[in-house]
Amino acid sequence: MDNIVIFGAPGSGKGTYSAELVKHFGFGHISTGDVLRGEIQACTELGKIAKGYIEQGQLIPDELMIDILTKVYDEKRALGKGVIFDGFPRTLAQAEALKSMLESRGESMTIALNLIVDDAELIRRLLHRAEVEGRADDNEDTIRKRFEVYHSKTKPLIDWFRNEGVLEEFTFKGSCEGMVKELIDKLESLQS
Repeated sequence: MDNIVIFGAPGSGKGTYSAELVKHFGFGHISTGDVLRGEIQACTELGKIAKGYIEQGQLIPDELMIDILTKVYDEKRALGKGVIFDGFPRTLAQAEALKSMLESRGESMTIALNLIVDDAELIRRLLHRAEVEGRADDNEDTIRKRFEVYHSKTKPLIDWFRNEGVLEEFTFKGSCEGMVKELIDKLESLQS
C-alpha cells in the first residue's frame, strides 16, 4: 500500500477516518488543514497568506499547496510507510500535480476514498466542531462558501479518480464505527 487519498465535502470525516487508518495500518498522514493551521498558528508568511484564503472559504493556490506538500510527503516517505493525503488534492490541477509528483518518485496513487455524507449531517458536524474546537473557519457563512467551492472545484475529482481507476466510494450510514470498518476492510483487501 503506497499512497491513499481521502476526500469528501467539508465535515465528511476525512481527519477522523484518516486517524483511524493511521492507527490501524501505521501510515504517514498528511492533512493539508493541519499543515496550514500550524503555519497560521506559527504566524509564518505562508500562514498569513493561507489565513486570508481560509477566512474567505477559498482554496490555497495550487502551486503553493504542491510545494508545501511535496516537502511534507518526502519527510513522511523517508519513514518507509504508505501515506494518506487527507484533504488533498482539492482541484483537478492539484490532482494532476500530485500524480506527476508521485510518478517522478516512481510511485502512484493506490486508492482514492470518497466519503459521502448528506448535507444536513455535514452542517450539523461542522457547527458542532466549531463549538467544541473553536474553529473560526466553521461558521455558517464560511461553511456555505466551502460547500460552494467543494461542489465547483473538488467534486469534479470524482470522475478524474474514476478515470484513473482508483476511486472507491463510501456512504455514511449513521455509524462512525461502521464506516471505519468498511474503510479498513477495503484497504486490507488491497493488501492481500
